[in-house]
Amino acid sequence: MSDTKMANLGHAKGTAGTIPALGNPSLKHIASTVFLHFGMVWVLLIVVIGAQIVYPGFLNAGNLSQILSQNAPLGIVAVGMTMVMIAGGFDLSVGAIYAATAVVYADMANRMPLQAAIPLALVLGVVMGLVNGLLVTKLRINAFVATLGTASVFGGGAYIYSHSTPIVVSTEGFQDLGLATTFGIYNATWLFLAIFIVGAFVLSRTVYGKSLYAIGGNAEAARLAGIRVEMLKTITYVVVGLCSSIGGLIIASRVGVGQADLGSSIALDAIAVVVIGGTSLFGGEGSMWRTGIGILIIACITNVSDSIGLDTNSQLIIKGAIIIGAVALDAYTRRRRR
Repeated sequence: MSDTKMANLGHAKGTAGTIPALGNPSLKHIASTVFLHFGMVWVLLIVVIGAQIVYPGFLNAGNLSQILSQNAPLGIVAVGMTMVMIAGGFDLSVGAIYAATAVVYADMANRMPLQAAIPLALVLGVVMGLVNGLLVTKLRINAFVATLGTASVFGGGAYIYSHSTPIVVSTEGFQDLGLATTFGIYNATWLFLAIFIVGAFVLSRTVYGKSLYAIGGNAEAARLAGIRVEMLKTITYVVVGLCSSIGGLIIASRVGVGQADLGSSIALDAIAVVVIGGTSLFGGEGSMWRTGIGILIIACITNVSDSIGLDTNSQLIIKGAIIIGAVALDAYTRRRRR
């Protein structure tokens, strides 16, 4: 399929980040257009300003570095989730994959060199992602139901494997991935940035990425246009499985423990981040930079809440309200664009 046809399919629903021609626009029209297309950027600016007012040390370089490092696992999972959702899918099992990988990686690290334990753990994530993909594409099970089921299976397996007890790792170098720095920046942050850039490039510059928009916009039309819908959708589940397992490696390394309940909230957080960024729950729309905005909004709120000692329940209320507000704003801007 030519790039031109792919672009036409990919933009059938108007992929995010594309600004229409303005003709001879007035200043008011330009301001309105910018607001409608970059509304979540303004939300992020408001959150940052509010965070600095509430917590004066928020913009400190050390604090910003900690924010990126602490949210690196969530950000990596969100990269994979963005691709799945743009293709019209959904994955509720990322938390279970995340935890299962952390448990297996911790156990393997106690038994063999890290150079062997890391690829084994990543293969586990790929296999679990492949299972999800085959359930959705070959058995045609609804993605929500399929991944809800596998979340239970993978999560239960992690508890059985670990005997419901934390697996403490004392192997030298195990915590380098989560806590060590390179050129003054945490290794976890470097890894997150690298995966984020690759994800953004794949979505915006490759035939595979453009095909995901086409599939999410209209899977039947994409199939008739010659796109291998089932194979590409399966690949997205493999990608999010791999991303989840990388997140599991980082969190296990960061805390020095593999534990089956480590990913209890990562699935909903990742979905929230992607939705806040403006990726459609129905597929066909979204972009990686928007997911980046979503990550930063959630990361800022979490950091300030922790810094001022806000209890967990209050944090949930604030996050929920902001998520609803952000999604409502995004829905409003989408209606205005149409």
